[in-house]
Amino acid sequence: MPELHFEALHPDFGAKVTGLSFTDRLSQEIVSEIQKAIDQYSLLHFPNQKMNDESHMVITRCLGEPEAEHVTYGKTGKIVYFGTVGNVMDDDSKKDGTDPSTLYQKGNELWHSDSSFRKIPSYFSITHAYEVPGEGGETEFASMRSAYARLPREKQEKIENLSCIHDYVFSRSPVAPVNPKHAASLPPVEHKLVRTNPVNGLKNYFVGSHARSVVGWHGVESRKLLDDLLEWSTQPKDVYSHKWAAGDTVVWDNRCLLHRGAGYNADRWRRRMRQTRVAGKVSTLEEP
Repeated sequence: MPELHFEALHPDFGAKVTGLSFTDRLSQEIVSEIQKAIDQYSLLHFPNQKMNDESHMVITRCLGEPEAEHVTYGKTGKIVYFGTVGNVMDDDSKKDGTDPSTLYQKGNELWHSDSSFRKIPSYFSITHAYEVPGEGGETEFASMRSAYARLPREKQEKIENLSCIHDYVFSRSPVAPVNPKHAASLPPVEHKLVRTNPVNGLKNYFVGSHARSVVGWHGVESRKLLDDLLEWSTQPKDVYSHKWAAGDTVVWDNRCLLHRGAGYNADRWRRRMRQTRVAGKVSTLEEP
């Protein structure tokens, strides 16, 4: 069995993992070790991986049930499991910065947790980089678990039993138009504001750009709380910025991490990354 080596990426979370090739068969022991490491580190970076969609899907299914990509499903009803992040299309053509698909992806530059706008939000995201820009294009990550732990006790108690509405159209409409069919497929959903990891019992709050309002609170008061929590978790010292290299595979825990793209010059550079997500099992309202 391969021996995995973990090197911390940030004092709060994240590890670089060596000693494993995703072209090898993943034993149940290795899969279990990866899952335990995600519970501990929240983000795992596997460098120098040889990847294609087939091997990418094998990894995804080893970690859980693949989640349908929401844009294609919302617009057409067709289930696909891959999304492309960047400006290089499947036919190898490059879109510039004014193309609608490039503008639409500007929404990824807001702090968010993938699929928090779904009734059952994402568990993991798994992203592999094929082509990366020479400048820019980093992905920044921040831990809502560490941020929760830094809150004063009275603030933790204040938010403990609150719930929050997450709304894709609310977060993305200011960035670019949302297709009406896509919008209709994603009605606002309610989630717990504080979640607990079932393995280690650690808590985190659950916010981001999709978090619209606190249930039962006045709009002004609601927005202040959510904005303050987001700012608290994304202070520069608490952010890990991942500079992608071709061959990187990064797996992160959407239950407790926020992320955003740092932006890049799409007119000048090519960027092609492929992403799958592992679906969660239940609504946060059903979590312990």
